[in-house]
Amino acid sequence: MAGAGSLEALNEQIVACNRCPRLNAHCAEVARVRRRAYADFEYWGRPVPSFGDHNARVLALGLAPGAHGSNRTGRMFTGDGSGDFLFPVLHEAGFASQPNSISRGDGMKLHGLWISAVVRCAPPGNKPSTEEQRECAMWLDREMDLLKELRVVVCLGKIAFDGLLAHMKREGKLPQRTPFTFAHGAEYKLANGVTVIASYHPSLQNTNTGKLTRPMFLAVFKRARKLAGL
Repeated sequence: MAGAGSLEALNEQIVACNRCPRLNAHCAEVARVRRRAYADFEYWGRPVPSFGDHNARVLALGLAPGAHGSNRTGRMFTGDGSGDFLFPVLHEAGFASQPNSISRGDGMKLHGLWISAVVRCAPPGNKPSTEEQRECAMWLDREMDLLKELRVVVCLGKIAFDGLLAHMKREGKLPQRTPFTFAHGAEYKLANGVTVIASYHPSLQNTNTGKLTRPMFLAVFKRARKLAGL
C-alpha cells in the first residue's frame, strides 16, 4: 500500500471514486457494451489515474478520459486519436520514452512530465457537467500539492485552462480572473511561480482540421521544457 501522502495513494483513491453517479454509470456501460473494434478488449471502465514522473517539473493537464481511449486502456491519453497525436510530440520533445502509448503495460516512461485531467471519468459526449467538474476538483487540488517540483502547467484546451485557474482561486492564489484569457501559446506566470501555457486540445476535431498542427504543439512542449529548466 502506498504512503497516504503519495501520488500512488492519490491514484488509488481516484480509481475508487464514486462521487459522480452519472459518470460512474457511463464508464461502466461503455465498458460493458464496448465498441465493435474493441469487442475482445477488457475495458478499464473506471476513473482513470494520472501517470508520469513523480518529480515532474511539467504537468500536461487535459479535459477528461475518452470513452474508448483512456476509459478502455486505463491510462490518460492512451488508445485514441488525441493520444496518437500527443505522444509522438512528447517523445520528440524529450518527455516520453517512446512515441506510441498503447496500453498500461507497454513500457512507456515519462521524464520530467506528469499527465492528468480536470475530470477523471469519461463523460457522455465529452461534456462533463459543471457540478461534475466541481466534484472532481479535489483530486487536482491534492495532486498539485504533491507535485513538489512543478514549474510549468500545459493546459490542453479551455476547460483544462479554466480548471487550473479555478484551482488557483480555491487556493487563494488568484485574486481575479480578468488577466487570463485562453489562446493557443499564451503564457501566464502565477503567484506561486508556476508558468501556465495554454494550448489547443489535441482532439481529432482540432488536428484533422489543421487548427492544431504538430509544429504548433511541439513548440508548446519545447517552450515548457525550457521554462522548466529541463
